[in-house]
Amino acid sequence: MAQLQGIIAKAAANGVPDLVLLSAEEARAMEPALTCVGAVYSPSTGIVDSHALMLALQGDLENAGGMVVLNTPLSHAQCGTRSIVLTAADGTALEATTVVNAAGLAAQALARRFEGLPAQHVPPSYYAKGNYFTLAGRAPFSRLIYPAPEAAGLGVHLTLDLGGQAKFGPDVQWVDSPDDLVVDPARGDAFYAEVRKYWPGLAEGALIPGYAGIRPKIQAPHEPAHDFMIQGPAVHGMPGLVNLFGIESPGLTSSLAIGARVAEMLL
Repeated sequence: MAQLQGIIAKAAANGVPDLVLLSAEEARAMEPALTCVGAVYSPSTGIVDSHALMLALQGDLENAGGMVVLNTPLSHAQCGTRSIVLTAADGTALEATTVVNAAGLAAQALARRFEGLPAQHVPPSYYAKGNYFTLAGRAPFSRLIYPAPEAAGLGVHLTLDLGGQAKFGPDVQWVDSPDDLVVDPARGDAFYAEVRKYWPGLAEGALIPGYAGIRPKIQAPHEPAHDFMIQGPAVHGMPGLVNLFGIESPGLTSSLAIGARVAEMLL
């Protein structure tokens, strides 16, 4: 309960003043299948079609005269005092006054291709795999259900998609490769134990292996969680370059705010 109070205080400090602390009885009145000692209700929480969001942003970019160019890996980049010259693997060169490295899991590898960028400004990469299991049948919940956060993630929580399908996850599995995306069905045993802490009615055999993603961590296992690293010229000294490191969840939720922050830094 003390941790929930801390979440409410942190939310208020970040401009989200509408969180409400609920007793167990109040929480069960909203979600009868839920078991808890207390909860935080977030009325402004919602879900989004991430693919539709990306297409909308692409449309905004192209309407403003921008281009989306795919299948053009960067060989190297030369940072000058007035511009940055990007050289693609096929030899194509592009001179830019502004470059934003938002390559996610590959951001560190990409940053190391910028000649002149001091190596100490590129953090190490760690990979925390998150597995999801899908619920067979319909969940008895109408809202997203989160346990109290863990050290390295948000816990095995219930998410509903736009069609009402429920999934549980992600867990935290430290791996050596960002390509390790196969869900091990055996991990479902731990999912049952975690989910039943807040939904004891979960039936045996109701969880089906879904999919996995990789969190681009910039801290090692057992280290305290780091905030996003939004690193501009004031830090690394390279004019016109912004590197985004460790943009894991909730990076999608805060993507527009991150974009505004990057624009401020470049202005």
